[in-house]
Amino acid sequence: MDEGSSSVAEGGVEVDTVGYRGVTACHAVGISYRQLDYWARTALVVPSIRDASGSGTQRLYSFRDLVVLKVVKRLLDAGVSLQNIRKAIDTLRSRGVGDLAGITMISDGTTVYECRSPEEVVDLLQGGQGVFGIAIGGAFKEIQGSLSHLPAEPAAGAPVTTELAEEEDAADAGAVGDELAARRARRRAG
Repeated sequence: MDEGSSSVAEGGVEVDTVGYRGVTACHAVGISYRQLDYWARTALVVPSIRDASGSGTQRLYSFRDLVVLKVVKRLLDAGVSLQNIRKAIDTLRSRGVGDLAGITMISDGTTVYECRSPEEVVDLLQGGQGVFGIAIGGAFKEIQGSLSHLPAEPAAGAPVTTELAEEEDAADAGAVGDELAARRARRRAG
């Protein structure tokens, strides 16, 4: 689908048809596996398709999760505190993929504001509150481009082809600074 990984089921509810493993999410968003793991464990951004449920299980992130991860990264890069990022992300969690594309987040480095129209952005800037902005639609397009050459798997838990599973295991083992994944890969190899 055009928006990455969602389709509309009965009743107009969005359903993710594919998910992305941790290493794929890291590559698409531009963060380390260690950051991703920390953000999931501290409930900043928890994978909405499948969370880790013990040793050896894989988290599975939706396209919307990846967009939110990208926004978190950009806010951190801009110097916004983790506490204020948590507040901003709470407002994004309830949004569907289509809604996210129309939001611009403006911050003065302390507070994060959500703007849905150009007029709101102008009003905020004229009031002196804004220092930088993140057009979530831009992050949306960047992630779509990154995912075009990265592996995905069915969200419903359908079996993954052997080739894709081997590729993901190799990526897990090669993740920079992820010693635990490398140990798991060695243990599976025998």
